[in-house]
Amino acid sequence: MMRATLEVCVDTLEGVEACVEGGADRIELCSALPLGGLTPSYGLMRAAAGCGVPAYAMIRPRQGDFCFGAREFALMVDDIAAARDAGLAGVVLGAATADGILDVQTLAALCEASAGMGRTLHRVIDTVEDRLAAIETAVALGFERILTSGGALTVPEGQGALAAMHTHADARIEIMAGSGVSTENVEAIARSTGIRSFHASCSEALAADDGLARFGFTSPEERRTSARRIREMKAVLQRISGPKET
Repeated sequence: MMRATLEVCVDTLEGVEACVEGGADRIELCSALPLGGLTPSYGLMRAAAGCGVPAYAMIRPRQGDFCFGAREFALMVDDIAAARDAGLAGVVLGAATADGILDVQTLAALCEASAGMGRTLHRVIDTVEDRLAAIETAVALGFERILTSGGALTVPEGQGALAAMHTHADARIEIMAGSGVSTENVEAIARSTGIRSFHASCSEALAADDGLARFGFTSPEERRTSARRIREMKAVLQRISGPKET
């Protein structure tokens, strides 16, 4: 049976350290997680590259839709170069057209810019009309995996679509379930979809600092990546994977 794996999304150095302590299999490195994740700073990229856990940088220059203009595309190419220079294992990419399909031309150019690095297609796939056709595009472009909630707000709501995507992928590309995945539901999701690759924040709420929040320096819903939650999720995934081969 394929080993179940956990990718954890983080946007701070503390989050990177929690991933190392907790035993995450991969890091999705971002800034601004409350916005769905934007491109991280070069300094954070360099720090994550030396942490011992493979880290993939989100390449997304702004919040909002995934229809990028020429100047935004140029930023993304430069950010991919920064991720490569920092020594990261890979990048997380996505682009779509106003017609509701993947932007093949932009994605092909971004894949060319990231040649030799690992590549994940992000949840842009949840915004397109035909996710199975998008899988074919991702395979043709050489992506390693696709992060998706099955087109729903959360993975538990999208389990039927995720199962169909996993079947359609047929081991040609990894389908990674993300959005609302927790220790309480991951085993049931794995059982219903066949998926063995999961993405989660593994975070916990922090007490708000009213003084900092008043000045806009922090969010009233501040969260922190938890090494404990990562370990708990990994324990469940170990159970899904079964006993180690000897």
